[in-house]
Amino acid sequence: MTVLSPDLWPPAPIKTERLVLRESEARDRTAVIELNASPEVGTYVGGPRPRAELERMVPEVPGRRPGFFVVELDGTTIGTVELDPQGPECPADRLAAGETHLGYLFLPEAWGHGYAGEACAAVLDWFSGVLPGEPVVLYTQTANLRSMRLAAKLGFTEVERFEEWGAEQWFGVWSPAR
Repeated sequence: MTVLSPDLWPPAPIKTERLVLRESEARDRTAVIELNASPEVGTYVGGPRPRAELERMVPEVPGRRPGFFVVELDGTTIGTVELDPQGPECPADRLAAGETHLGYLFLPEAWGHGYAGEACAAVLDWFSGVLPGEPVVLYTQTANLRSMRLAAKLGFTEVERFEEWGAEQWFGVWSPAR
């Protein structure tokens, strides 16, 4: 299983034209809770989680693990991008497509400005530099048109569609240019 080893993490902050992607800090806790409690953000990821539960469960420094990037715009946290290993429960054919899963969440006020595309492209570029040739996979509901457009823009290609969690899901793979 492809895992970001401690010698690869944390990277120096990644700077794009408008954003900074960095390791999580204690000051990000409020934004991480907001992301997970937001009804809009939760629409295609199982719904919002109760704020009181998140207040109890989210650690002082949220997402402190390899592959978890906080996305900042002008010093304010607007989202997160994650590279996570797929779990052992993943079907073998999907696991064969790639072991690392890309996920992202952005606050609703950050939608429609291209920040998710900019941040995800930067993370994929970083990943291809530290683990050359390793593919990345992405899952999204087909009803999530924004996410479907972003997957295409980032260069993910469809592997399959399947029914899970009461909705049609799209599964795609991204392979870095060699």
